Amino acid sequence: MRSLEIGLVFETFETYPHRPGDPADAHVEFEPESTIEALESAIASLGHRPRRLGSPADVLAAISSQSLSSVDAAFNLAEGMGGRNREAWAPVLLEMAGIPTLGSDALSLSLSLDKAWANAWVAKAGVPVAAQASFASAAEVETAELPDVFPLFVKPRWEGTAKGIRASSRVENREALVAEVARIVEDYAQPALVEAFLPGAEYTVTLIGNDPPTALPTVQRALERETGIGLHALEGPGNEEVALDHVTPGGLDPELEARLADLSIRAFDALECKDFARADFRLDASGAPIFLEINPLPTFATDGTFAILAELEGTRLDEMLGRCVTAGLIRLGLADGPNKDGKRA
Repeated sequence: MRSLEIGLVFETFETYPHRPGDPADAHVEFEPESTIEALESAIASLGHRPRRLGSPADVLAAISSQSLSSVDAAFNLAEGMGGRNREAWAPVLLEMAGIPTLGSDALSLSLSLDKAWANAWVAKAGVPVAAQASFASAAEVETAELPDVFPLFVKPRWEGTAKGIRASSRVENREALVAEVARIVEDYAQPALVEAFLPGAEYTVTLIGNDPPTALPTVQRALERETGIGLHALEGPGNEEVALDHVTPGGLDPELEARLADLSIRAFDALECKDFARADFRLDASGAPIFLEINPLPTFATDGTFAILAELEGTRLDEMLGRCVTAGLIRLGLADGPNKDGKRA
């Protein structure tokens, strides 16, 4: 296998200036330097040459200057800033430049980021989703005919990394619902997605590979004790007053883990994801897993799910991330070997 030059498209916390009126968590999706270094190590460990391409704006400038001719493929972890097509910026630019992309393409990224559309799409593939509705204004909520199904959960319709989620996101009555929808619409300039609040344990499933992807061991997420909201969602900016006492209320028997894996792969395939993704689920009152979201642009941070799985497996993070790189290279015909287990090139 020849040595390839693999570009990295990414943003850091400093890429975009903080604008007046931005919420406290506006930049939480971007990556620290340690994440970029971990991916560079993963690429180098496979015998390839990592090259930092920078942000989508940097890629656009490089296309204009015709300085990307040596790049064989690019690994995209750029989130963009603002709007539901922001995650598509980098793959669209790379496609225009004729550079193959590791990871999902622009359409899959945009479709999965819009949670209402993603839920409708995966539901057609037999993946259970929560009852939900989208509201573009608080006035719509005031006049909507809502069944008495509280508590409900309110979040931005097209954000990731738990942006917009507060302890107040769980609402117990219409007055609180109106206030939360108003907050989301004003602070995040997008509709609010309102869902039935699921009372059970929360799980995340990491997928690597293609045709089909392999589901790695399921990880249970801790919940904040008082609200029942995922602890990870309340650890960021804007939730400084939350005590963050936590519980892990669920078990994980082989039958449930197999069910979660199957549903994750169905969602991955329904949205035509590629190479890697992470799918999140929560149990309803009967103990059945319900789809929350799939993230084809998950964090690769050194304290994230990939790092946890590497530790559980007794392997290095760069080897775990190398499997993501390898899956994409095999799919693109740039490496030889099966991609079903995500481990061989």
